[in-house]
Amino acid sequence: MSDFSSAFGLAGHHALITGGGSGLGLAIAECFVGAGARVTLVGTNREKLSAACDGLGEAAAYDVHDVTRFTDAAACADRVAKRLGAVSILVNNAGNTIKKPIPDMAFADFQSVMDVHVGGAFAMSRAFIPQVAEMQGSILFTASMSSFLGIPDIIGYATAKSACVGMVRSMAAELAPRGIRVNGVAPGWIDTSLFRDATARDPARRARIEARIPMRKWGRGSDVGWAMTYLASAAAGYVTGDILVVDGGALHAF
Repeated sequence: MSDFSSAFGLAGHHALITGGGSGLGLAIAECFVGAGARVTLVGTNREKLSAACDGLGEAAAYDVHDVTRFTDAAACADRVAKRLGAVSILVNNAGNTIKKPIPDMAFADFQSVMDVHVGGAFAMSRAFIPQVAEMQGSILFTASMSSFLGIPDIIGYATAKSACVGMVRSMAAELAPRGIRVNGVAPGWIDTSLFRDATARDPARRARIEARIPMRKWGRGSDVGWAMTYLASAAAGYVTGDILVVDGGALHAF
């Protein structure tokens, strides 16, 4: 029988987190480091990545890479492996959004969101599959409530996040024979600076959201981070193709 630390811990793992320099990516990194993993943060802002690594300590490093440069993903994978060792956990977390009603959403707007969430995640997954397979590890995706709920004015984001759910299921089926598990976490409304700024300008929206959450509180970044930690750990060794919703019950509320 495994003990708690070996079942739920991440000692010996090397996790790469896209969009890892701030927000949910940084919260995931903090939980992974707390569980014993080494982490590599990937993003486009060197200063932000460096500051995040300073806060995380010696277990953290970073690599500057734009996930929308699809043909550069293989070079990123090679560079990280040579410098920091093979990756056993890949977290496709990098994201962006453009909030506009459909008539105002230019195709370029729509495509820019798809490029990050879908194209970027596919390119990174494809590039890191050999490493993750060698380490018998896992690939994780940050999904969204908009993967399941109709939310106005974010057609690009909702479409992209729904596509991520499809990638989780398809990759899980295809990669299981290679020893790779693939799962996702769909966060509800998480108390980040971005969320606070957005809802401060729209108190009616904030009230509607809060009324929908049975637990009557906002989520924390660590709620998402610990859910990701579980899915990456041996405790979830028989879990693949799943989306874990972390939302205080909002998806199921009346």
